[in-house]
Amino acid sequence: MNDARVTSAPAIPRFRFYLFDIDGTLLDSARDICGAVQQVLESTDCRPVTFEFLKGFIGLHLIELFSDLFPSYTREQMDALITAYRSLYLARGHANTSVYPGVAEALAALGGRKSTATTKGTPTTRQVLEQFGLIQYFDHVQGSDGIPCKPAPDVILAAIAGLGADPKDCLMVGDSPADMEAGRRAGVKTCAVRYGYGDAAKMAAFAPDYWVDDLRQLAS
Repeated sequence: MNDARVTSAPAIPRFRFYLFDIDGTLLDSARDICGAVQQVLESTDCRPVTFEFLKGFIGLHLIELFSDLFPSYTREQMDALITAYRSLYLARGHANTSVYPGVAEALAALGGRKSTATTKGTPTTRQVLEQFGLIQYFDHVQGSDGIPCKPAPDVILAAIAGLGADPKDCLMVGDSPADMEAGRRAGVKTCAVRYGYGDAAKMAAFAPDYWVDDLRQLAS
């Protein structure tokens, strides 16, 4: 049966520049991300938390999650949890991560220049793109290195600068309300993907310019 949301969707024009979130947009990485967080929590007195609860924080800085779980912790204690997470996440080798269907085909078919705009650090982002055979599609790789994370617009603005682009010529593609808010604040067009981890109703509050159920719709 045809999905009316797809068949009735307006055509998406081609853009000169594309900015992509990673987790929940290009890669289905929740099991590795949430698994690493669970490993960190095993060494604390944290209340029990579910996979679905943790998944809701993907795309935000870890300080948002740990502040929710440990409101009395100092910044030094938070930093220790974040450091432990990063070590455990990398040690997992992305064994439970996969590329979403159609992502490689969409990136290959799209014209324009491309960058990432992710909460991951730039070195980790580059390594992940290389591991999953996507790095060749990107002209620039931008992570949140020492700059505010989404929903602040900083990582998007840094990606735009890295591409030598103008915001009006850019499309930000992501799966979370933070992606949509950051895109709006950066002055770019936004495209929300429905297959990721974000809440569709919360994304809709930021009035994305486009919606897709499959990344190949960008190039169709």
